[in-house]
Amino acid sequence: MRFISFSLLIGLTLNSYSQEKINDSINTNWEKSGKFTFLGNQSSYSYWTAGGQTSVSGTIKINYDLNYENNGWNWDTKIITAYGLNSNGGSKFLKKTDDKLEINSLVGKKFSSSNIGDLSYSSFINFKTQWTKGYRFRTVSSGEEERIERTRFLSPGYFQIGVGLYWEKNKNFWVNFAPITGRLIVVNKFFTEKLNENQEYFGVKKGSTSRFELGSSIRSYYKFEFLENVFITNRISLYSDYLENPENIDLDYTINTSLKVNKYLTTDLILQFIYDNNAVKRLQVRQVMGIGLSLNF
Repeated sequence: MRFISFSLLIGLTLNSYSQEKINDSINTNWEKSGKFTFLGNQSSYSYWTAGGQTSVSGTIKINYDLNYENNGWNWDTKIITAYGLNSNGGSKFLKKTDDKLEINSLVGKKFSSSNIGDLSYSSFINFKTQWTKGYRFRTVSSGEEERIERTRFLSPGYFQIGVGLYWEKNKNFWVNFAPITGRLIVVNKFFTEKLNENQEYFGVKKGSTSRFELGSSIRSYYKFEFLENVFITNRISLYSDYLENPENIDLDYTINTSLKVNKYLTTDLILQFIYDNNAVKRLQVRQVMGIGLSLNF
């Protein structure tokens, strides 16, 4: 029954895509843009009496945006990916500072326009996972550092599809509310086959490879210039599952403060907050700061 409901949601979204024929023979209604960023930081010590640990880290981020507008229709697709590694002196393992692959595609049909913004009927598809294996690190009694595999590509993988309303003030400020959203969580059986009967892996039960949820979601984006050449970008995603513990709202909030030095150089401070009751029953926090090389394409 859950998979039937999920299939119905897919049908609703595909129907929204095919409501009107898009004529893009000369590509006049397409906007394409991308941004490549390399963010790095480094610290080194030699006979430093105050103490310190040598470290080097680097993160690559690529954001690509495809947008189509015609006769009140808007189709926006964003690809967001990042990967970063950190090397600490004295540690035998490289450790990740970032690992993300996310694709968002939203189709909207405008039905109202005013001074406070435009309103559209909307359908969206979201996919999110990571590129490589993730580990939990610990030091054993012998003093050796060891790691235990915790995640990998498509484990977990999140697929969301929903219908609702889209409000847009401008390209830098919008909110999408989807009161009917299906979410499928997929995992590798490698992580679930050894669980105890009362244990779950990202909400997936022992021996299973997926979990279906039906709920509501809110996604929002807001970018503004805080001071001259200082830009703050906010991305927030909220999700509530109607089928189980709807009061446990999943949160994914990223705030990126970027100081533009010149055309190519920036200083970035990234803060990310995640709460996912299926993963860890506490707030997850990630902070990265460094000098970035940015290229638009």
